[in-house]
Amino acid sequence: MSPPVPAGRDRLRIAIQKNGRLAEPARALLASCGMSWRESRDRLFCYGESLPVDLLLVRDDDIPGLIADGVCDLGIVGRNVMAEQDGARRASGAAPAFREWRALGFGDCHLALAIPEGEAWESPAQLSGKRIATSYPALLSEWLAREGVQAEVVLLSGSVEIAPRLGQADAICDLVSSGATLAANQLKPVVTLFESEAVLAGPMQDLDAARGELVELLLRRLDGALRIRNSKLLLFQARRESLPELLPLLPDAEAPTVMQVDGADRLALQVLCHGHLTWQRLEDLKRAGAMGLMVLPVEGMLA
Repeated sequence: MSPPVPAGRDRLRIAIQKNGRLAEPARALLASCGMSWRESRDRLFCYGESLPVDLLLVRDDDIPGLIADGVCDLGIVGRNVMAEQDGARRASGAAPAFREWRALGFGDCHLALAIPEGEAWESPAQLSGKRIATSYPALLSEWLAREGVQAEVVLLSGSVEIAPRLGQADAICDLVSSGATLAANQLKPVVTLFESEAVLAGPMQDLDAARGELVELLLRRLDGALRIRNSKLLLFQARRESLPELLPLLPDAEAPTVMQVDGADRLALQVLCHGHLTWQRLEDLKRAGAMGLMVLPVEGMLA
């Protein structure tokens, strides 16, 4: 396979993680938008076959810089990575070079400050003069500045949680998902500094006309794919007098399609619901007068 063409291309290029917790969900989301690829032998580049949209498989830390340099048009990356690099650019006086275009609803985590389990927590003021180990110095420094706390930021690239046990730091600031790693190292989270998830990142400015059309198509499909992630089509029948009791049980639904059945007082309803249709909700609907409830998956939707 030939290598990626240089700048001036008329194809869209998206950077995603080669490995890591966002890699497979990112590919799955793009595939749900009707995309397919042919992967290079070195597994670093995927040539788009169904659409002129190619993938570059890289480290997540490289994605914002690739967007800033124009090597890639878009990227799927953790909001925490993008915010940290944006903060570093601000600290150096550089202009913003990328922004969040869409939240993607997976890869949830948060940046938390954690202290040893045996210590009491009262306020950020007690961190004054302390050493805080982190892989996110820009975000931590900005938070300390907002809180008016003078503390030493100890930069570590990995194994941040073990720093207090090794005597390298008094507290840590690190990314947390389940909290199991903190607990395993006798640490407890006390403050959340930043909420994160996977996002679609892009440049500050719009792309040129050719790639701009591809971006609009991609965003339409992404919006549809994200909207139907927890969506189901609900079919049931009910008597007309039951509607005032039934419809309030579907607050996350779009306006239903209602059809009269055989000229009788019975109606057939078709409702697109965007929340979880649990067994409890179905039972509540049945008690309110719904009959013949049927839940169907939604495979695609374009607004």
